[in-house]
Amino acid sequence: MTVSASDAPQIDPDVAEVTGGPPIPLGRRVELPGRGTTFIREVAGPPGAPTVLLLHGLIASGGLNWFQAFEPLSEHFRVIAIDHRGHGRGIRAWSRFRLADCADDAAALLDVLGIDAAIAVGYSMGGPIAQLLWHRHPEKVAGLVLCATSNRFVPGVRERLAFVTAVSAVAGSTRVGQLASRVPIALWQKQIPQAVKARPDSMRRWAGAEFRRHDTRLVTEALAATCNFDSRTWLNPVDVPTTLVVTTKDRAVPPQEQLRLLLAIPTAEVHLHDEGHTWCAKPSFGRAMTDACLTVTGSR
Repeated sequence: MTVSASDAPQIDPDVAEVTGGPPIPLGRRVELPGRGTTFIREVAGPPGAPTVLLLHGLIASGGLNWFQAFEPLSEHFRVIAIDHRGHGRGIRAWSRFRLADCADDAAALLDVLGIDAAIAVGYSMGGPIAQLLWHRHPEKVAGLVLCATSNRFVPGVRERLAFVTAVSAVAGSTRVGQLASRVPIALWQKQIPQAVKARPDSMRRWAGAEFRRHDTRLVTEALAATCNFDSRTWLNPVDVPTTLVVTTKDRAVPPQEQLRLLLAIPTAEVHLHDEGHTWCAKPSFGRAMTDACLTVTGSR
């Protein structure tokens, strides 16, 4: 399928520059009635295309987690990526972070945008949010793509690894990512540059600005909520087309844990990729996620 110039992703002038800024679509704030103001990035895609709703992982944002995926996905889909509570420009709230609230935010966003149903695409922490969206608002979910995630996250060393690698996934091998993997969240935030108002000239500056926007308390609570997540008692049966994208070199969410989702969704298509938890920062990620979404629609 070809995409005309009018359908191609619009690049955010505040974050893209020929000197190395990431090519991500324009973002805007959206008021969710009774819930707060969130932030989304979107690409229209081809006329009449189905919608994919991108749900990012821990300590990421819609831009950070999905910057490699916007362009290939937009060849076939309307693409929407939300910043979750406490992450990036997502909703700020005094209440404790709950994954269920993130799922409800996603459902409210679809209502505001006039979208009947979408393919929910969850990466890492976004996987539980996608599962909860299906559980709490089944009419809003046309399909599921679950990547580098599981239906449970056992507390312990694994989650500490997830915390570190989630930071690395969005910062790559930059100095910011190396620093963030060694110090507590409250300390590494002080080391990241203030959000820049000029166009960032590198991936490092843009990622640093995104990190700086996180709410320390909510992100810390998000880590705890993800560690405690367990959908084994209610996930079965899933009645929508589902693709599991399994990262076979993942040390944060080991592949055997990801494949536990097959116990709840035995009809799911499984795509195996020889990648780790930092895969979302690689160019190959976008095309793989597009193939997974096309599988859900029956186009692959």
